[in-house]
Amino acid sequence: MGTDAHVFLSDLARGLSPRADQLGDVVLQHLLNEFPEVWKYEDIATVAPVALSEHIAAVLDFLERGLDMTEVRTPPAAIEFACRLAEHGVPISELLRVYRLVHAGLLDQLYTETARVAGSQELINATTVTLSAMAFEYVDRTAEQAVVAYQRERDRWLQRRLIMINEAGTRIGTTLDTTRTAQELADVGADHLADLVTVDLLSSALQEEGTYAADGPATLRRIAQAVSDRCPGLADVTGQTHTYPEGSEPARVLTTGQPLRLGMTADGVPTWLAMSADHELALRTLGLRSMLLVPLWARGSPLGLAQFVRRDTAAPFDDDELLLAQEIASRAAVNIDNARRYTQERSTALTLQRSLLQHHVPEESAVETASRYLPSGSRAGVGGDWFDVIPLSGARVALVVGDVIGHGLHAAATMGRLRTAVRTLADIDLTPDELLTHLDDVVIRLQREEERDTDEISATCLYAVYDPVSRTCSLASAGHLPPAVVTPPTADDDASGSGAVDFPELPIGPPLGLGGLPFETTQFELAPGSRLVLFTDGLVQSRSRDVETALALLRDVLARAPASLEETCDELLSTLLPSRPADDVALLVARTGALDADHVATWDLPCDPAVVSKARVHVTDQLAAWGLEELAFTTELVVSELVTNAIRYGKSPIQLRMILQSALTCEVSDASSTSPHLRRARVFDEGGRGLLLVAQLTEHWGTRHNREGKVIWAEQLIPASLAEVPSALA
Repeated sequence: MGTDAHVFLSDLARGLSPRADQLGDVVLQHLLNEFPEVWKYEDIATVAPVALSEHIAAVLDFLERGLDMTEVRTPPAAIEFACRLAEHGVPISELLRVYRLVHAGLLDQLYTETARVAGSQELINATTVTLSAMAFEYVDRTAEQAVVAYQRERDRWLQRRLIMINEAGTRIGTTLDTTRTAQELADVGADHLADLVTVDLLSSALQEEGTYAADGPATLRRIAQAVSDRCPGLADVTGQTHTYPEGSEPARVLTTGQPLRLGMTADGVPTWLAMSADHELALRTLGLRSMLLVPLWARGSPLGLAQFVRRDTAAPFDDDELLLAQEIASRAAVNIDNARRYTQERSTALTLQRSLLQHHVPEESAVETASRYLPSGSRAGVGGDWFDVIPLSGARVALVVGDVIGHGLHAAATMGRLRTAVRTLADIDLTPDELLTHLDDVVIRLQREEERDTDEISATCLYAVYDPVSRTCSLASAGHLPPAVVTPPTADDDASGSGAVDFPELPIGPPLGLGGLPFETTQFELAPGSRLVLFTDGLVQSRSRDVETALALLRDVLARAPASLEETCDELLSTLLPSRPADDVALLVARTGALDADHVATWDLPCDPAVVSKARVHVTDQLAAWGLEELAFTTELVVSELVTNAIRYGKSPIQLRMILQSALTCEVSDASSTSPHLRRARVFDEGGRGLLLVAQLTEHWGTRHNREGKVIWAEQLIPASLAEVPSALA
C-alpha cells in the first residue's frame, strides 16, 4: 500500500465495496433511532434504504476512482427521498440533518477502517485530513442538489395545493342549494385528494331546526358521494340515513370539531363506515388504506361530516393533506350553511308573501280576473311584489299592483303592510291620486320608524278603479309602469279577431317614499270586454333585452292571446320568461264588464223635504220591476234616511241612484263635502238615529268623496229565497 493518501483511500474504498451493505445497515439503524417520525410515511420508509445504499456506493466509487469534485452527482434515489420529504411537508431542516447524519456515520466508519489498516500514524493523519476535506465538499455538493430537488418539489406541491384551493373556491358553492354544494365538495375531493369522498349532514341541519345534541347519537343523511376512476362499481348510497355509535371516531369528530386521520386495512373496515352488508363487502374489495374524517362546522355549529378515503394503491394521507381537506371542507361548510339560511329565509319570505297575496277574487267584482305570482329564481331572494282586487261601493272595483324595492323577509313584510294600507285607504273611497298621496305618507312614516342599519323603504304602485256603470277607468301611478289595455275586436275588424293593444299615456309620479311630489289621476273609457294587464317590472326587465323590446313582445302576445284569462297569464309568462325570472313577477289580467242599463236607476231630486215620499215611490216601483218586492220595506227606510240627510245637511243637486248587481246598492249624492257620521242619540234628542238605523238594516254603508261633493251609499245582500236575478254585467 503506497504512502500517498489518495492512493490509500482508493485501495480502502475498493476493499470496502463488498461490505457496503454492512456499512449501510449501521447508518440506517442510526437514522431510525434519530428520526422515528420520518419513517411513519410508507413511501419514505421504502425509498430511504435505496437512497442510503446508492449514497454509500457513490462515495466508495468516488474515493476509488479519485473523481473530480465537479463530477459529483446526487444519487437518483436520494433525489427521490428529498422529493418525498417535500411532498409530506417534512421541514427542509430535517432533510439536512439526515444528510449530516448519513455522511457523519459513513465518515466515522471510514476513519475506523483507516486506523485499522494504515501502517503508520503519518498515513493515518494524512488520510484523515484528505478524507475530511473531500467528505465535506462531497456533502455540500450532494446536499445542495437534494435541496434544489426538495424546493422544486415543495413549490410544485404548494402550487398544486393552491390550484386545488382555487378550484375548490370556484367549484364549491356555485348555487344556494345544500345538496348540490355538498356534491361539489365530494367531486373536488375525488378529483384531487381521495378515491372515495362522502358527505353526511345532520338531519337537524337539513330540516333547518335545532342543532347537534352531543348527549346522544344524532341522525345523519348521506347527501353526496363521489368516487375516482380507481373505484369502479361502488354503489351510490346517497339518501340513506344512519347514526354513528357513541364513542366512535365520527361521533368524536362531530362533537369536538377536530379532524382525524385513520389508517385502515382491507379486513379492518369500521362498521360505522358501511351503510349495509353489501356496501361493507364492496369497501373490503376496494382495499381501503387511509381515511380523513373532517367535520363540517360553520359559525360555531356542526352541520355534518366529510370522509376522504384512499385505497391501498395510493400513499396514506399526511398532515398537509389533512390540512388541505380541512380547508376545503371548511369553505364548503360555510357555503352549505349559507344555502341553509338562504333556503330558510326564502321559504319563510315566500310563505309570508303568499299568505298576504289575494287567493280568491270576490264574486261581486265588476271584472273577471286571473293572476300569477312568480318568485325570483336568483340569490336575491323573494321580493315585495303584490297585486290585489278590491271591491268598492257602487259596483266599482280597484285593481292594484305594487313592488317594494328590495328582497327577503323585510321586503315581504313591508309589502304586507303596504297592501293593508292600500285596502284601508280604498275602503274610504279615495280617488287614485289621493290614495297614492296618503300611501306615500305611510311609506315615509315607515322609513322614520325603521332602524338605521336597515335598507330604506321604497316602493312603486299602480292603483286603478273601474266603474262598470260608466265604463270608465281611473288610475294613477307612483313610479310604476302603465298597464296594457287590450280593446276587444269589433264586427268591422278582420277575421283574425285580434284586439288592439295600447299602453295609455298617464303621468307617472315618483316612487313612494320621496314625499312632497304630486300624483295625478288619468281617466279613460273602456269598451265592454276590454282587458287590463297590470304587471311588475320583473316581467319586462331583463339583462338580455331592454324594456322597449320586452313591451313590444308583450304587445304581440296580448294581440293574439286566447280568450281564457288563465291561458293568457300562462302564455305571457312562458313567452317573456322562458327561464326562472331574475326578479319577482306579479301579474294581474282583468276583463272588464259593463253594467246593463236595466240594472241602474237614477233620479234627480229637488232640495225639498216633500220629495222624500216621492223617492220612496220610485224605490218601490223599481224594486217591483226587478222582482225584489221583499226588500221594499227596508229599502224605503234606508232611502228615506239618506235623502232626508242630504236635504237637511247637503246642497243641491241631489241625486238618488239604485244599482242591482250581486247586491242592491242605494246611493244619494249631493254637492256638500261634509261627511255624516254615527253618533249616540240621547233619550230626548229628536235626531241622530238615522245613520244608526241605516247601519243596522244594511250589510255595508259609507261615504265617498268626489270633486262634485259626496255620495252616501248603503248595500243590501239579496236573500237566496228571492228569484234569481238575471246577470247585471254585459
